[in-house]
Amino acid sequence: QVQLVESGGGLVQPGGSLRLSCAASGIILHIYYMGWYRQAPGKERELVAEIISGGSTNYIDSVKGRFTISRDYAKNTVYLQMNSLKPEDTAVYYCHTRLDVPARSRYDPWGQGTQVTVSS
Repeated sequence: QVQLVESGGGLVQPGGSLRLSCAASGIILHIYYMGWYRQAPGKERELVAEIISGGSTNYIDSVKGRFTISRDYAKNTVYLQMNSLKPEDTAVYYCHTRLDVPARSRYDPWGQGTQVTVSS
């Protein structure tokens, strides 16, 4: 079984920065992509950023130029560097991945979520 362990959330003032980390543990044969979603109170979960196995990245428009997603292939870890944070970035951030494990292909586990609060 694969586990996604997230860290790095917290409270930050507007304009500040946070770095989220998500490490995938277990026997992993292939990772197709790793991404970050977020869900604010009363809103649907949305994809914030993703990094595909070849290294290409995608972002929602509202975070372009402020957030950067990256991956450490050796550690099966994905990061989300968040700069110039705004109150509207406040949400629970979830790590998500699609991967192959010995007993299952194209498996889609989620992290437990980490709270990001942007407030003065």
